[in-house]
Amino acid sequence: MHLYIKNMVCNRCILVVEQELQKLDIESCKVTLGEVETTGVPAKEKLEQLEKNLYALGFEMLDNSKQQLIEKIKNIIIQQVHHTQEENNHNFSDILSKSLHKDYSYLSSLFSEVEGITIEKYIIHQKIEKVKELIIYDELNLSEIAYKLGYSSVAHLSTQFKKVTGLTPTHFKTVGQNRRKPLDKV
Repeated sequence: MHLYIKNMVCNRCILVVEQELQKLDIESCKVTLGEVETTGVPAKEKLEQLEKNLYALGFEMLDNSKQQLIEKIKNIIIQQVHHTQEENNHNFSDILSKSLHKDYSYLSSLFSEVEGITIEKYIIHQKIEKVKELIIYDELNLSEIAYKLGYSSVAHLSTQFKKVTGLTPTHFKTVGQNRRKPLDKV
C-alpha cells in the first residue's frame, strides 16, 4: 500500500515517519520524501492513529491524487535544490516531466491552481532558501553560490535574492541568522 505524506522535506523527516510506523507496528519496505510503501494493508485503526501522530508532528497524510502529485513536485524540487551535490544547471521542466511521467504544462497549471504560485516561483523560493543557508555557512563566496545553484551571474542571483527577501545577499549576511524558513513553509 502507498501512503502519501505532506511536509516531508529532509532525511530527518523520513526518520521521524519511520519511527512512527515502528511505534504502530506498520511494516514498510520503503520510505522516501512524501511517500511510504507498506508491506501489507494496515488496519484502519492503525492508519487513523498514524494520521493523528503524523499531524501532531507537522505532517499530513494525503488522499487526494492532485495533492499527492503536488507533493511529489515539491519533493523533486526540494531534492534537486537542497540535496543534490552537483551544480544545479538542469532544466526543472524536463526533470519533473520525466520523473512524474506527465506533460509539464499539465503539472504547471495544476501546481498554480492548487498552490496559488507557479512552479517557477516555487523553485526560486527554494533556491533563495538554499542561498540563505550557504551564506550563513560562509563556506562559499557569492560567485560560487551562484554557480552551484545555476544562476547565470552573481548579479542575477543578487537581483532575485533582493526581490524575494528585500535584502541584498551582503546585508543578509550581517542580519541573516533569524531570517531562514523551514522548507515546508517556503
